[in-house]
Amino acid sequence: MRFLFVFLCCISLQLQAQKPKKPTSSEIFEQIKSLNFLGTALYLAAHPDDENTAMISYLANEVHARTGYLSLTRGDGGQNLIGPEIRELLGVIRTQELLAARRTDGGEQRFTRANDFGYSKNPEETLTFWEQDEVLKDVVWAIRNFQPDIIINRFDHRSPGSTHGHHTLSAMLSVAAFDKVGDPDVFPEQLELTNTWQPKRLFFNTSWWFYGSREKFEAANKSNLVSVNVGSYYPAYGLSNTEISALSRSQHKSQGFGNTGTRGEQVEYLELLKGDLPANGNLFEGIDTSWNRVQGGAAIGAILMNVQKNYDFQNPSASLPQLIKAYDLITKLEDSYWRTLKTKQITEVIKACAGLYLEAATHTQTAIAQQNIVVSVEAINRSTFPIRLEQITLLPEEKEFKTAVDLDQNETFKTDLTINTADAALTTAYWLKEEGSVGMYNVDDQKLIGLPETPRKFKAVFQLTMNGVSIPVTTELVYKYNDRVDGEVYEPFEIVPKASVAVKDPVIIFADAQPKIIQTDVTAFIDNLEASVALNVPADWKVSAPQKIQISQKGETKSLSFTVTPPKNASEGELQPELTINGERITKKVIKIDYDHIPLQTLVLPSQNKLVRLDIAKKGSYIGYIAGAGDVIPESLRQIGYQVAEIAPVEITAENLKNFDAVVMGVRAYNVVEELQYKQRILLNYVENGGTMVVQYNTARGFSFENLGPYPLHLSSDRVTDEFADVTILDPDAEILNYPNKITEKDFEGWVQERGLYFPDTYDEAYKPVLSIHDKNEDPSEGSLLISKYGKGHYIYTGLSFFRELPAGVSGAYRLFANMLSVGKNNEKIKQ
Repeated sequence: MRFLFVFLCCISLQLQAQKPKKPTSSEIFEQIKSLNFLGTALYLAAHPDDENTAMISYLANEVHARTGYLSLTRGDGGQNLIGPEIRELLGVIRTQELLAARRTDGGEQRFTRANDFGYSKNPEETLTFWEQDEVLKDVVWAIRNFQPDIIINRFDHRSPGSTHGHHTLSAMLSVAAFDKVGDPDVFPEQLELTNTWQPKRLFFNTSWWFYGSREKFEAANKSNLVSVNVGSYYPAYGLSNTEISALSRSQHKSQGFGNTGTRGEQVEYLELLKGDLPANGNLFEGIDTSWNRVQGGAAIGAILMNVQKNYDFQNPSASLPQLIKAYDLITKLEDSYWRTLKTKQITEVIKACAGLYLEAATHTQTAIAQQNIVVSVEAINRSTFPIRLEQITLLPEEKEFKTAVDLDQNETFKTDLTINTADAALTTAYWLKEEGSVGMYNVDDQKLIGLPETPRKFKAVFQLTMNGVSIPVTTELVYKYNDRVDGEVYEPFEIVPKASVAVKDPVIIFADAQPKIIQTDVTAFIDNLEASVALNVPADWKVSAPQKIQISQKGETKSLSFTVTPPKNASEGELQPELTINGERITKKVIKIDYDHIPLQTLVLPSQNKLVRLDIAKKGSYIGYIAGAGDVIPESLRQIGYQVAEIAPVEITAENLKNFDAVVMGVRAYNVVEELQYKQRILLNYVENGGTMVVQYNTARGFSFENLGPYPLHLSSDRVTDEFADVTILDPDAEILNYPNKITEKDFEGWVQERGLYFPDTYDEAYKPVLSIHDKNEDPSEGSLLISKYGKGHYIYTGLSFFRELPAGVSGAYRLFANMLSVGKNNEKIKQ
């Protein structure tokens, strides 16, 4: 059987830079049960959070099947409730949130190269961005490598247009792949690295929602449905399956999906799409999930069933002789899939039964190529079972250190070893190394496609001898330190360039022809850095001369200031910071994403920024901004010369508001800031007394907020997802389209991801619609930009996606936003 390298590459990825697992006696017993189950299930959907965590947890913890979730995308196109990261960086966060979810519910994680470009109304629209054959190829690749006996789709492949286009297409691709994975003539180039495979059953995880109502579902014919009660209780964990499911779903923190656990019965329904219908809710009925399914497995099964039957919860190490015997047989299996999977599983069980702790920690979180690093090694056997540590091999250098030491009970072996990083590749997310398209990531290495993370190269292999059997145990090198508050902290060990050079703002806006001082940050990753720093700009721009910089200590950041002068007329181009160190040119920046619920993420990416010289005018200068669910519009407004004060809810008073030329509500502010229900009257009074208030989009689902505007206003789920959709100006003479900038259809060119979302569908006649937009084959929506006179002031509600357009440097979006802030100021004396 061909060697399944992909599984080997990712077999330990899901615990990167996490504190080592130290399972309890009861948890070890559950691992032994999993050793005795040879069945695999794959859940399949489109995004992070689409997965049914209750079903995944049930399959992993009750059935003890190897269970995976294949998410076609990394969720790059959504919003971020916890920080400013969007697009690719948000995809990195959501990847880690999915891995945290799988660590919680017991599943594994896979992806395709599809890029979540944003909401899509139907599969046809989705396929204008995704390359259908390439995404299908990735689904086939995932199935061939994961070898699921059963596949479960989250969505219905027969209902295009009823939900997100990505959702429906995920199911359509799964149905298509089911019949192709076993055909050697389909994507034959994959078979140089993997094997054909044929799952036995394909299900659709349906529910009343897909039927339109609970009543319709109750009345429906269920003869083709399998019902599964996923409300199991696990004494080993002290949790119900549904409580584990809630904990797993709560890992999607960037989406605000904190979930409260439930207890008791919960029935899931699976509609059979392909294969034969199993009876009694046994999804693996008719599939041999014992060791008998593997040639030479019967003897292994007999040993491991005896281990399970006689397991001593007070003394897990009593199982070691039999476990080692089974390990020896497993490593000799011809079936490479089960040999690889079960070798990994039984090695973890042996470690746990012995109370064996193995660690290899670096003294630094980052290193550069060709650097010697010290690795502190610790090994301790906390059982009475005799274990000998023969040698330690550090990878990728394959440097061997002979130890030949007996690990006596509870006696720690420690030593420091040194290796060289050689020509190690820089750390980054593999799918971001090459520039892709709007809808697809570019990954040339077939072996990487589908993996959740870039495989770690730096590892320590502990070569152990137990009962005469050689057992290698591999751990990844990590950085460990003690924090005064958090105590023991683990972080990934990363390879970085000698220095990082970056300009903070990804887009630098010039509202006029005046020069700007651009701060350039240089972070040293070596001691005694000496470099020359320059900014490269387009030919019609000017920049001050290169400068020298010296940084004495690794980790220190220093800033240099450069003067950048734009051309007189509107222009766009690229700015590229550049470091030169002894003739070596560096144009990379190191980005760190640090949130408590995921491991520290270190990315080495191209350092480049967009330069935009706008043709823009503005009135007013002092803007109040009430933050919502995480956006960077305040920074964007500051770039074009506004003074922006971010207002906390407690600071919303009549006295404070009267100082502002306009007040802007951040995206989803009314969804996430509860205090606004007590402050809305003050805000509307501000408008009534002559102020300008701009309210950006709020989500419609479950939204209940009286007096969102001064007159009745109802939000809908209407959105225009095509960023190229035609925009019709309804009232060319409207002040908001003429002052201080003349807005035309040209200002809607170059928009990214979408036009807007959650437009009001009904509203009082006091609101005047300004624009008409619609996606293909849909009725025009006129709710994207509404303006109303209220008292002496103006209230504006907009679902246009300014939170995406301004950070992307879209000129027309800046001009229109400046007009919104300038409403009512045409004949008004502006505050100085």
